[in-house]
Amino acid sequence: MVKRKRKSNVRIYIITLLSIIILLVLVGGFVLRSYWTQGLAAFDPAATETIEVTVPQGTGTKGIGGILEANGVIRDSDFFAIASRIKGNDGKYRAGKYTLSASMSLNDIFDKLLIGQDETVRFTIPEGYDIRRTLAALQEKGLIEPENFLKELKSGNFDYRFLEGIPADENQLEGFLYPETYEVFSGATEREIIDRMLRQFETVFSDEHYARAEELGMSVREVITLASVIEREAVVSEDRPIISGVFHNRLAIAMPLQSCATVQYILGEQKPVLSIKDTQIDSPYNTYIVSGLPPTPICSPGIESIDAALWPTESDYLYFLAKGDGSHVFSITFDEHLRNKAIYIDN
Repeated sequence: MVKRKRKSNVRIYIITLLSIIILLVLVGGFVLRSYWTQGLAAFDPAATETIEVTVPQGTGTKGIGGILEANGVIRDSDFFAIASRIKGNDGKYRAGKYTLSASMSLNDIFDKLLIGQDETVRFTIPEGYDIRRTLAALQEKGLIEPENFLKELKSGNFDYRFLEGIPADENQLEGFLYPETYEVFSGATEREIIDRMLRQFETVFSDEHYARAEELGMSVREVITLASVIEREAVVSEDRPIISGVFHNRLAIAMPLQSCATVQYILGEQKPVLSIKDTQIDSPYNTYIVSGLPPTPICSPGIESIDAALWPTESDYLYFLAKGDGSHVFSITFDEHLRNKAIYIDN
């Protein structure tokens, strides 16, 4: 009898314990479900005002949650981070400027942050633009403050292979702000805009370009410097490698490049015809009086000019002359050059 009674008590104990556990699980599940549902619900369903929120580039999920909570868009940044991890959104949100509201559910906010902001600005930097013209184009779009832009150009620390060994000064990035059409967030900083253009250069300048530069015994900056002169001299694509060949031939015999483009860079304007006085300006950029390449690029060249600088057409040409239609005529001797000048310019 005693043994039977003990078995009965154990059974009752186990049943009671299981019942308590089940009850706790049900209650816990209800609490967690309520917490989850409430967390995903709008912070203020009745809100009618919109809130402009800026998510800076590089901000992590926890930081974004803090920004949203501080702006009164969500109730709990910790829940935002937890829900982001559970949903697999962690690290996927995009920087930018967003128009949000406390009446939005957390799922709606997730969707906005994943898709990206609505407000973007497109801008184009044409091939052959130098820093001065690039700055003017960006300022016209309302994307930069000139002083901040120049400060980043001069002292900004950008970690790219192609910038290794280049001293920090106002011309350190000349030639490397790759000419392209870009789309950036309307709230992008000057540094973010510069970095976007540098990343595009990194994409374009491939391992093959590095290998070829090494084969020619040229640094990347020297390649881009030569390419920038080619960019400013050439109009017709077919002429670029031939013009490059002329410059390579001159460099090989320490003959000045005598490029009008380098003098125009000094002047800061695109004069159609240079005067004798212009070609005598005392400047390391004046390739009429200084042999070798200019100290820095004079503009941002496109890929055709970069390729031309690295793979010039082999010839004996030492001179070229613009024919007036965008193309050039080439010659080996100075006498031949003068005859071409008589044909295409003097007449």
